[in-house]
Amino acid sequence: MTAPLRIGIAGLGTVGAGVVKMLQQNAELITARAGRPVEVTCVSARDKAKKRDVDLSHYQWIDAPEAMASADVDIVVELMGGSEGTARNLVEASLKSGKAVITANKALLAEHGLALAALADAAKVPLMYEAAVAGGIPIIKALREGFAGNNIGAVYGILNGTCNYILTTMRETGRGFDDVLAEAQAKGYAEADPAFDVDGIDAAHKLSILTALAFGVKPAFGKVAIQGIRHITADDMEHARDLGYRIKLLGMARRMKDGAIVQTMEPTLVPQDSPIGAVDGVFNAVFVEGDFVHTSLLVGRGAGEGPTASAVLSDIIDIARGKTAPVYGVPADTLKDAKWGGAADIHSHFYMHLKVIDKTGVLADVAAILRDHNISVEAMIQRGRNPDQPVPIVMTTHETRYSDVLAACEKISGLKLVQAKPTVLRIEQF
Repeated sequence: MTAPLRIGIAGLGTVGAGVVKMLQQNAELITARAGRPVEVTCVSARDKAKKRDVDLSHYQWIDAPEAMASADVDIVVELMGGSEGTARNLVEASLKSGKAVITANKALLAEHGLALAALADAAKVPLMYEAAVAGGIPIIKALREGFAGNNIGAVYGILNGTCNYILTTMRETGRGFDDVLAEAQAKGYAEADPAFDVDGIDAAHKLSILTALAFGVKPAFGKVAIQGIRHITADDMEHARDLGYRIKLLGMARRMKDGAIVQTMEPTLVPQDSPIGAVDGVFNAVFVEGDFVHTSLLVGRGAGEGPTASAVLSDIIDIARGKTAPVYGVPADTLKDAKWGGAADIHSHFYMHLKVIDKTGVLADVAAILRDHNISVEAMIQRGRNPDQPVPIVMTTHETRYSDVLAACEKISGLKLVQAKPTVLRIEQF
């Protein structure tokens, strides 16, 4: 019989324990599909005494995760997370020692992916990461293999299940952000410190990885224009619905007409009857636009024990079969320096939500500022009258430049009768 493929797992949280469980429960199936037995040899985590829902008694325990780089294993599976420290040290040391690496660490890849890809190329070993982006969706394989013959024009989607759950629940219940966030934390959908998710950082890490794969460019997390969802209100959800839209935290990487690539991660209005508008709850969705495939949609659960462990196992089986590819689909030294564009240059329709004091002339003042910035209003909602009290004015614009909208909003914010900085959200007409 072919010698077993020996696995070391660093990190035994939800995902790490899920990988062990899957290997134990589906051992016969995995052996058949891998063409050889797959065996966990050693494990490591911060707390050896912590109770876990898997049997670890047959595996060697390694106290210092970095030591796994010199352990008797073929593959190191890094599931600790974090872009620096132990996780980075382990991955770098494992690649340098000639071991294959599988990781779910999107922050590590987004911030150090180019250097790690070069290490993998130099050592002629695979660095696999299907679990790092939308775990239940095989989007890494799809971009690297399935769409390999296409010129990609755009890749976009919903890349954070926590934010999608919060926005979906706000829309369905009419409750505010803080209330729904507390519920998401109680259910385990959001961390005690939710900033990484709700401020868009987690999803932006994933987007930068997809951008590099889709366009064959060096990953550039620092070039993603990021805006989170904390400022979205229940009123915004209601107004969007009245206008025929839903609000989603949407990541988009698109090649513009001048060749520049723009990466944005921001709350966006999408048509409620569009495929992406129908993706609710903790689900993720990724769209790919290619010159021959046209538009392709992949939907699935983006996180959690099962989907992420499933993605890790797909990489393990690929390595067992000898089916690997360069980290970003091409050798690291052939990745291009992209021409990056800014979000301010995007031309789109926009949603604007203003709070103003209900006095004669305020709407005329707003309209004059919009006119001076070449912004044409497409639709407007103004409910009732409440003289001398705050009232909302909601409008959507015809296609215009983002920078003009932002400049107009700065002017509008300075009006005496405007109570707060306007909420501005891009509209995507899919």
